[in-house]
Amino acid sequence: MSERPIRVLVAKPGLDGHDRGAKVIARALRDAGMEVIYSGLRQTPRQIAAAAVQEDVDVVGLSILSGAHNVLVPEVIDALKESGGESIAVVVGGIIPEKDIAPLKARGVRDIFLPGTTTGATVDAIRRLAGERA
Repeated sequence: MSERPIRVLVAKPGLDGHDRGAKVIARALRDAGMEVIYSGLRQTPRQIAAAAVQEDVDVVGLSILSGAHNVLVPEVIDALKESGGESIAVVVGGIIPEKDIAPLKARGVRDIFLPGTTTGATVDAIRRLAGERA
């Protein structure tokens, strides 16, 4: 029996309607052999957490360009904990000011990918985080 592939939920929380970057990352993760679930635009933190638990993902990748990361990311992390998904790693990609990185990581974000991060670096980080969960 073969090992289960890494499963990743890529999500766009809140009202941000720009998803090109999320789709590029989803494609890169698929090309790297991962199973990717893309939740689509305008998802609530509870919807994201429910999908992550239901799909038994290893990592949730949140794509945020709206500036609402300090509100939405903690809400996703809290919803995961409430749904039994506290072991699921959460990563964030998008426009995150330097001053917000440490507080987000203190809240439980495992990695943050800023503009210019290569898809290869993202793939490597997701593999590392999924390995830690296993």
